[in-house]
Amino acid sequence: MISYAPLWRTMKAQGATTYTLQVRGEISSSTVRRLKAGESVSTNTLDALCRILECELSEIVEYIPDKK
Repeated sequence: MISYAPLWRTMKAQGATTYTLQVRGEISSSTVRRLKAGESVSTNTLDALCRILECELSEIVEYIPDKK
């Protein structure tokens, strides 16, 4: 499973909000909703998040293995 928990930690540390993502990075409100719901987003979106927040991909997403 892919988790966006690192994204929210990174945003908090930088004082960024979802509004910041929408205005500075032109991330749509529907994409923000998908991120909040833990749904899939495109690699273009991940690239934009790294650019907006000036961070590495590992500061946005993490992989959590499914429990068997």
